[in-house]
Amino acid sequence: MTHPPVPQGNYVAAKRHGDLVHTSGMTPRDNGVLMFKGAVSPGVPLESYQAAVELAAKNALASARLLMAPHEKVVGVLSLTVYIAAEPKFTAHASLADFASTYLQREIGDDGIGCRATIGVASLPGNASVEIQLVAIIAHC
Repeated sequence: MTHPPVPQGNYVAAKRHGDLVHTSGMTPRDNGVLMFKGAVSPGVPLESYQAAVELAAKNALASARLLMAPHEKVVGVLSLTVYIAAEPKFTAHASLADFASTYLQREIGDDGIGCRATIGVASLPGNASVEIQLVAIIAHC
């Protein structure tokens, strides 16, 4: 990702209160272009969606990091919400969301794993396959 995520409507990408940063929902965009579209299908291997989930998680983490001072870093994820535009018979929501959790753990460490909700929806903005929202914990380094 070359540029930080830009809101696609009348909202901010992230908001900070104390040492917590809440992000808006982030879709798998690269330089403002939605890279992964369409509903997640039960007939497609989960790994086919890994890049979409990781890109959305990367955008959420990048949005949180934009609100840090130079001497701060993201030290944990308090909560993670993964929305999946899923076809009705798709049931592997938690397994798909594991790609986001694993990405955040790789980026932050074990505290990158937080509480999580995974929700199947009929559609997402722009026909995105996935949308991710998180609450990050910021600390002075």
